[in-house]
Amino acid sequence: MGRWICCLRSTVADPLMLLLVLALSCNPSTAATASPTAPHVKPSYSFGRTFLGLDKCNACIGTSICKKFFKEEIRFDTWLSSHLKLPPSYLLSYSGNYTDDAKSWRLVDITRLTTKYQHDRADKRICTSLLKTKTCSLEHALRRTDRFQKWLRAKRLTPDLVQGLSSPMLRCPSQRLLDRIVRRYAEVPDAGSIYMDHLTDRDKLRLLYTLSVNSHPILLQIFPDVEGWPFPRYLGSCGRLVVSASTRPLRDFYGAAPEVAADLALQLLAVLRSMGTNDLNYFFYFTHVDAGTFGVFSNGHLFIRDASMLGIIDKEEGSQLIDGQQEYKDIFSCLTVDCQSAFVSCSSIGEKHSLIMVCQELLPKLLKGKFLQPVQEKIDSFLQHCANGLADDQGVNEAVAKLAELLKPLRSCDSRFAYRYPDCKYSDKY
Repeated sequence: MGRWICCLRSTVADPLMLLLVLALSCNPSTAATASPTAPHVKPSYSFGRTFLGLDKCNACIGTSICKKFFKEEIRFDTWLSSHLKLPPSYLLSYSGNYTDDAKSWRLVDITRLTTKYQHDRADKRICTSLLKTKTCSLEHALRRTDRFQKWLRAKRLTPDLVQGLSSPMLRCPSQRLLDRIVRRYAEVPDAGSIYMDHLTDRDKLRLLYTLSVNSHPILLQIFPDVEGWPFPRYLGSCGRLVVSASTRPLRDFYGAAPEVAADLALQLLAVLRSMGTNDLNYFFYFTHVDAGTFGVFSNGHLFIRDASMLGIIDKEEGSQLIDGQQEYKDIFSCLTVDCQSAFVSCSSIGEKHSLIMVCQELLPKLLKGKFLQPVQEKIDSFLQHCANGLADDQGVNEAVAKLAELLKPLRSCDSRFAYRYPDCKYSDKY
């Protein structure tokens, strides 16, 4: 038996296999029938180009964070399970984990600009509209358009290059805003220039595609959180997926304790106030709000979670497109919306615009039935006044100011509100 084992030692290179043979040598009957087991292999995470949307580039958002995915430094929550399967591709957003050192992990949101169904429908529209085929090279088709040919020749991003795009951010564009987009576009090496010389043809197509489909990632890039803007941090893109800091949607807090609801309501009003009045003289307004528009970080701080429905008016320069010019339509105007959709006139947007929507859609659900009488009755009255304030800005502003004064003493100062604790103990601001 010993001589038989020695012979095997010379042929078996894997130490695990050698141990198996040594164990089986104690029982000749099992040694004759047992088959060797394969060495343990670490499960690998396999990405399809289709899942990420890389097969659609350069009709995509970017590739700045692809290495993180492939190096397993970005993981979906489902990857923590034993099966390590990727989540379904039809979802609009995913919860994930992100690391820079493979030791500490933080939560991130991984989102698509639209649902996969809407992306696929838009891709089909490109092929059938431009090349009259069911399938095609999206990049080849979009490169042939008049708009993109103008982008290729342009040295600077000007209002005529974005006219007719459906993004609310670009319905009333100023040159100052467009220069900011080029200068801060994070999917290319930072050149700090208002001219597009540092953008390759590929970069220009990706920027145009992103602006046409959903301007949310662009807003996160040009108004970063580190400068005090109420947006989650943009971490990068891969194909048609965007990665940003994680927030819980406001809908998760509709059942929160009264003091939490009061705190979030005050933060919400403060965000709207800052978006109307800020040092850069940009006026931000919403064309739509819902329970997913705003989100809350783990420290209790409220941010704008979804900026896709956010419009911008430059109070310093004003709009450089008259309303008639906005009616220009092409394939880039129709990637995610009906081409017949009418634009909102820039001159029709007032300061009360976003306040009224929030008073109608969000604050009643957040504050309903939370407080004792007569406080609850007063809150409901102010909200009703704000929601119906179609007559004048002054009436809306007064109702909101009174609501804020009523809510301030209803919030508490404790560790649940880490974004302002323990500062609130020593400041009259809170």
